Amino acid sequence: MGNHLLEINELKTHFQTETGKVTAVDGITFHVDEGEVLGVVGESGCGKSVTAQSILRLFEERGVTEYEGEINFNGKNLLKISMNELRGIRGNDISMIFQDPLSSLDPVFTIGDQIVEPLMLHQKLSKKAAYGKAVEMLRLTGIPAPEKRVHEYPHEISGGMRQRVMIAMALACQPKLLIADEPTTALDVTIQAQILDLMIQLKEEFNMGIVFITHDLGVVAQHCTRVVVMYLGELVEEASVDHLFTNPLHPYTKGLMNSIPQITGDRSQRLHIVEGTVPSLQNVPSGCRFAPRCPYADEQCVTQRPVLETARNNQKVRCWHYEKISMMEEEFDVTNSGPKTLTRN
Repeated sequence: MGNHLLEINELKTHFQTETGKVTAVDGITFHVDEGEVLGVVGESGCGKSVTAQSILRLFEERGVTEYEGEINFNGKNLLKISMNELRGIRGNDISMIFQDPLSSLDPVFTIGDQIVEPLMLHQKLSKKAAYGKAVEMLRLTGIPAPEKRVHEYPHEISGGMRQRVMIAMALACQPKLLIADEPTTALDVTIQAQILDLMIQLKEEFNMGIVFITHDLGVVAQHCTRVVVMYLGELVEEASVDHLFTNPLHPYTKGLMNSIPQITGDRSQRLHIVEGTVPSLQNVPSGCRFAPRCPYADEQCVTQRPVLETARNNQKVRCWHYEKISMMEEEFDVTNSGPKTLTRN
């Protein structure tokens, strides 16, 4: 194991269903360092949230959930430690912000009670001291009149404030790693920007590592250090933000990039789309999982599963023909003036 804050090696998450075993995460490997923001992107159903929740073993149901691989954090494999030891890490060393704050907050407890609980459990603070820290955290996240809000219930405040409360809860114990699972999805763009700026500001203050799950590639470009791209439970590309946006290698990543609306260029040109839909986890293609939707797929793609290999600029890509595709793009003199449609040679 290297000196990474979090290192995931060949993680697999299986669920036992009525129709048999389903592997929602299949051989994921990546790492996060202190003070780094790792972006995780991909379509709905690609396994982003399952990967995030597997880190904390939130799917811990005997006979239904099975994990393989390693999740190393601070020298410990989280898949091997006891549940009691894991509870000491959840909310203390590793915290998580979920997509929907209203369903994540308990409606029968006040905001203060929910922030105070982990402080008393993990930091061993008295109730009075914990409430003082709760007010401080609410103030830090920009909530007005925190002395009043701490006594209110989740339904009494707005969606933006609820998300700030979730951030206050997640950061109350000053964790070393923050997992943010699409934390701004349900918010309007103004509140989104405020929440994202707040997270980055607190990351700098606490020197946290962040795993940031999102659909928004603009947010990734602005705030992340490195990016992993997932498709149907697999990691298909990993690169620094600069290299991913200037030179994506996997056809799926290219499709996602080309789908971004452009401010300049020909406004009459139709937006590019990634044709088809993500296959079911119960009917995973035997070769490349993206082959049914890829304009470059051939017999090798359909029958043989590609491995994740290291390309130039230390990018990692899972594709049989990424070099050929890059050469084809150069021949066609592809520009960044507008959405691009890849065509088969």
